[in-house]
Amino acid sequence: MAFRIGQGYDVHRLAENRPLILGGVEIPYPLGLLGHSDADVLCHAIIDALLGAAGLGDIGRHFPDTYPQYKNMSSLSMLSMVADLLAKNQLAVENIDATVVAQEPKLTVYKEKMAENIARTMKLPSDAVNIKATTEEGLGFTGAGEGIAAQAVCLLRKGNV
Repeated sequence: MAFRIGQGYDVHRLAENRPLILGGVEIPYPLGLLGHSDADVLCHAIIDALLGAAGLGDIGRHFPDTYPQYKNMSSLSMLSMVADLLAKNQLAVENIDATVVAQEPKLTVYKEKMAENIARTMKLPSDAVNIKATTEEGLGFTGAGEGIAAQAVCLLRKGNV
């Protein structure tokens, strides 16, 4: 049995007149993330980690922001498409671990629902997905409240899935 590790990172600028969606959860906040899709940085980082571990490129290769069919698309839908692609390539997800970096809003009460959404979308047991959140103590673009970032790592298993 072969294992493959992947890591992903994404960042989006905060902007007015956009919903704030992280891990498929719409979070009440006056600003949302700017992007072609729903700009869910958490799902995007996870997608990049999964695609990287699979050796299948990155999110931009599979969901280019120049394609109108991806405009305002749910990132959970993208994640579901990646799950199908992994299965087609006989790759199973062992686990996903991700961190959202945001000064505001506080995300503690949303982390469990984010993990549930991701596990359900990927058809994984709930303990296979772990979501954390942190601030940058007022430093950098996230600390200044200009954007939100996310990092993710995953472990894939090659074989019958």
